[in-house]
Amino acid sequence: MSYQVFARKYRPLTFDDVLGQDHVVRTLKNAIEHNRLAHAYLFVGPRGTGKTSTARIFAKALNCSGGPKVDFDPHEDICEEIAEGRSLDVLEIDGASNRGIDHIRDLRDNVRFAPSRGNFRIVYIDEVHMLTKESFNALLKTLEEPPPHVKFIFATTEPHKILPTILSRCQRFDLRPIPSEIIAEHLLHIASAEGVSLSREAAFAVAKVADGGMRDAQSMLDQLVSFCGDHIEEQQVLHIFGITSRETVAHALALILNKELPSLLHLLHEQAEAGRDMSQFLSEIISAVREILVSKVDPEASFDSLPESSKEELAELVKRTHTDKILRLVEVLAETEDKMRWSTNKRLHLEMGLIKAVHTLAEASISDIIMALEGAPLATAAPASSSDLASQQEPSTFISSATAPTPAPPAKHPVSCCCNKPNPSYGRTFDGSDSRFFCVLPCFISRSTENSEH
Repeated sequence: MSYQVFARKYRPLTFDDVLGQDHVVRTLKNAIEHNRLAHAYLFVGPRGTGKTSTARIFAKALNCSGGPKVDFDPHEDICEEIAEGRSLDVLEIDGASNRGIDHIRDLRDNVRFAPSRGNFRIVYIDEVHMLTKESFNALLKTLEEPPPHVKFIFATTEPHKILPTILSRCQRFDLRPIPSEIIAEHLLHIASAEGVSLSREAAFAVAKVADGGMRDAQSMLDQLVSFCGDHIEEQQVLHIFGITSRETVAHALALILNKELPSLLHLLHEQAEAGRDMSQFLSEIISAVREILVSKVDPEASFDSLPESSKEELAELVKRTHTDKILRLVEVLAETEDKMRWSTNKRLHLEMGLIKAVHTLAEASISDIIMALEGAPLATAAPASSSDLASQQEPSTFISSATAPTPAPPAKHPVSCCCNKPNPSYGRTFDGSDSRFFCVLPCFISRSTENSEH
């Protein structure tokens, strides 16, 4: 017997085998048990989430012996015929190859005949959005009022391309991306059944790259077994698929928060030379930043995608970073990701984005200036020496000391500030330019307060 890939060998056979789509399975089960079967169903979802498998399982439940019933035997003859695509009562049609109006006319003629063995003639059209507009219109009447023995099942990854008149005649089921935890557990189950030693870290690395698609994860596991043999570790997964390790992502995030730009660029150079995917590297950093932002708002939250060894260090860095700066950091990285999506030189855009991100954290925000004015009034702030300024690390402390006014000789007449009012807040007078410079923000705040009160 020829070799069968994991994606086909471990395809779901019953409703209980469908993973991550409980809302769809429960609805279909209840429809069968309560005899509330519609005449047309539409399965929508990204690749590898179980659209075709669910359609075949539903067809088995309708045409099994003594059906329709939920607890059918997947190994009886008629169910095996449906699973292998040999059943005369279940027509599986590729929408991309049979998209013309002539194909739909032939289909309308064929569905008039009664089923040969089962209870229904079931028409399953995969990638139904590929049908032409004329084909959809030719199908409308039959789809709305089909013969009692006909059931239509459609599947698509792009529902927006289907005519609204078709959508309104179907019960729509949206299959969601499968969570990484479920994919990883299923990969471990497959590896155990195949006698392959798969580490838990490697399984989660594959599940993360699969991005919600079970078939993608199974295909990757097949490739890993061919490359690594019977023993698969996380480092091998990272090497084959160009994935950045969690430790590297945590290290990069720590360098960003510590504003260590040279070390960050050196790390980026190492990852690029090792053949890592720059877009995936940035995506991992954004996910990590999202987690620390959530932990900043909710202290009970944890860093699920980061290694245990780095959580304590990152938690301390998060406490020292203001929430508004983390929000600005997310915006800068998201803009960089958008530029990289269509660029051929992804490394250049990533370097520019990381440099901008570090400078964003080092910049003084309005909140820093307000805190400096409230915490250290300029009237009492002593001039700072050059050594004191160099030792300052926090932006707020730097601003309060660097902008402290130097004493000036008393003027004969009080100098008004930029709003043409006497400035009693500093306890001494300055020349006109200094007075205007240091009064802009207080006067602006006071004016805004006065306007809001009015």
